[in-house]
Amino acid sequence: MVVRSVWFAGARQVELRSEAESSSLGASDVRVRAIASAISHGTEMLVFRGQVSEDLELDLPTLRGSFEFPIKYGYASVGRVVECGAAVQTLSPGDNVFVLHPHQTEYVVPDSMPIRLPAGLNPECGAFLANVETATNIVLDAAPRLAERVVIFGQGVVGLLITQLLRRTGVSQIAVVDPLEARRKLACQLGADTAYEPGVDLTGEDFDLAIEASGSPAALDQALRSVAFGATVLVCSWYGTKPVPLLLGGPFHRRRLRIVSSQVGTIDAALQPRWSHARRLGVARDLLSRLELEPLISHRLPFDQAAEAYRLVDEHPEATVQVLLTYPDSAAARN
Repeated sequence: MVVRSVWFAGARQVELRSEAESSSLGASDVRVRAIASAISHGTEMLVFRGQVSEDLELDLPTLRGSFEFPIKYGYASVGRVVECGAAVQTLSPGDNVFVLHPHQTEYVVPDSMPIRLPAGLNPECGAFLANVETATNIVLDAAPRLAERVVIFGQGVVGLLITQLLRRTGVSQIAVVDPLEARRKLACQLGADTAYEPGVDLTGEDFDLAIEASGSPAALDQALRSVAFGATVLVCSWYGTKPVPLLLGGPFHRRRLRIVSSQVGTIDAALQPRWSHARRLGVARDLLSRLELEPLISHRLPFDQAAEAYRLVDEHPEATVQVLLTYPDSAAARN
């Protein structure tokens, strides 16, 4: 069986390749036919631009190649189960599922990988599951307290999801910082109280918590200057190979500020063993039906136009929020 997938042949070089996929299933395997897949505007674009250390190991079993290029990369695919192995009991043909898999028309994976989507959910919204889990992990790591004042740097998809989740925590004020007017407006529609352009002087605002989700090294420095004595700056951005210069003199030192890393691959030790990966994923899955996700989809492009989709994200961030690749089954799945 021949399937098609997206590969990066080099920095900013997108290719659609045909490759063989098994025509027979193992007893615990399922075959999934893609409906939609989401381009990550953060991590995936770093890979696309060649801004990842070449010696970094791949962290998903579905990825192929290496960061030296070529590489098949992506982790937000939604599809329909079309065939199950003889021993599969948890999934059935016709189920809509999310899989941590690169952009590919059809694929075979162990039955432990697909996550069944909630009944009635637009499957395109299921493509946000990885980002919703990431945002959930960030809010767990941030641990905001009742009536605290929070500022979020970056209102891409993850930032906008953090904004929505924070509104559920009881914080008293949510401010956001983003260079794009459209994203600032969307943030305010989805729960932010105020929105600023980068570079606006926030000194003296004395936020209790800052979350850096922009991927911009300059934002981290501004975040440190915007928070109160003893406050925390949580960093969930992955900067790749970009250097991050910081001013760690008087204000940082004398105000006893904390810089904390958040990464979805692990759970804060303070939350273990109460929180497991399965519990966190279950929370994220349930949130898919409760969060405002469809407003985040700015573009849908057919899989055959993948190269154009990446150029759009790379060259016109002002016009995009979440770009989806759609597959032949996508129209029927939405109806």
